[in-house]
Amino acid sequence: MARKRSKKIYVLDTNILLHEPFAFLNFQEHDVVIPMTVLEELDHIKDRNKDVSRDARVAIRALEDVLRDASPEQMLHGVALPLHGEQKVSGHLTIINDHHLKDELPGLPGGENDHLIINTALYLQRERSPQKVILVTKDINMRLKAKGAGLKLVEDYRTDQLIDDVRFLYKGYYRFPGEFWSQVKECQTEQKDRDILHLLERKLLPDAYINEFLIDEAESFAGQVVGINEHQIRVRDLGYERMMHRHAWGITPKNIYQAMALEALLDPNMDLVILTGPAGCGKTLIALAAALELVIEKGVYDKVIVTRNTPEIAESIGFLPGTEEEKMAPWLAAITDSLEVLHKTDEHPHASVGYIMDKANIQFKSVNFMRGRSIQNAIVILDECQNLSAAQLKTIITRCGEGTKLICSGNLSQIDSNYLTAVTSGLTYIVERFKHFPGSATINLNGVVRSRLASFAEENL
Repeated sequence: MARKRSKKIYVLDTNILLHEPFAFLNFQEHDVVIPMTVLEELDHIKDRNKDVSRDARVAIRALEDVLRDASPEQMLHGVALPLHGEQKVSGHLTIINDHHLKDELPGLPGGENDHLIINTALYLQRERSPQKVILVTKDINMRLKAKGAGLKLVEDYRTDQLIDDVRFLYKGYYRFPGEFWSQVKECQTEQKDRDILHLLERKLLPDAYINEFLIDEAESFAGQVVGINEHQIRVRDLGYERMMHRHAWGITPKNIYQAMALEALLDPNMDLVILTGPAGCGKTLIALAAALELVIEKGVYDKVIVTRNTPEIAESIGFLPGTEEEKMAPWLAAITDSLEVLHKTDEHPHASVGYIMDKANIQFKSVNFMRGRSIQNAIVILDECQNLSAAQLKTIITRCGEGTKLICSGNLSQIDSNYLTAVTSGLTYIVERFKHFPGSATINLNGVVRSRLASFAEENL
């Protein structure tokens, strides 16, 4: 079958389909090649008792939907992929039997699956020249081996990457140099209920986002953007000192970043609060204190669900004794540590922690068992979510039903996943995706408050 030279050929590794099962549909008019080794790996993974087995099954069904009516000859030459939106030219999906290619050219030796997939790309690079052949994999070592073997084009899968440099990630606040009011030329002020609102010129902050916090270097002003139109922004005056004296469950913020986080966490209109920042900046402690305040003191929610994910959890949780919550306890020690900090001055701290866990109905859940649930009237604290992909975070966020507040926290410098980086992490993805959503707020807690040792280590190690 003839191919236009402008078309590229993308050879997909297995981890791409595990990362996003429908990834093969996202290459527009270009051709996609799935080596037989990838299908075999998906087949082995789909029956494992792991979280990725679901993604393997979804990927297999998605491939079958496209190839269901194709003959063996059509599968070898390429089956047209479905068109999306205004797309006029379709790419083709091809299954290639890479086990027979070892006799076609000298590639990487041995029968390792990675080598077979790389050799497929090398074979296509030779046979389809000058058409560009690109191997797509999230395995960094495989990308290095492919280049070393002579493959000219190797890429990571970046369809879900919204920024190129994590330094440009939305922080959730804007700090004005100097003093805020000295930069304001026109302002209309009105009082609505208990709030003081300022109507300012849009050119003062042309890139403003809804719910973005505004502070200044002089520590004289703190506000929040509550409305945006073409010419003006509406800012709610929060009062710098008032914010610094807010408290939840007996704690007050140690810096303006914690104060902004507490403001967002206690706001009943915020369905999603995203907390980013280095280790020791108080993300977990602030989130837990606000959750206890809203559940026990104010009675806004019925319970607190705490969950997190680590690369090992899907494999290791089954070997730990006890119930699901008892199995999760080692992974959620940060939460119990924070509870102990909140009650360290009590006469019987250990008894207080047990009482509060029962009173607030705190439940420890594995993120692997969140699928299929519908969570109502609860606060969900998703800790360490820098290790989740965009697809995994979507699964959790869509579980949140009526009256549920989701708190996502994570540190992009502590990613443990083999296939995620700071720019491809699900945490980065939702920060960028939700910055226009009126029911969410993001705060980067810029400053370590754990200890001077932790602060020095964060800056210098």
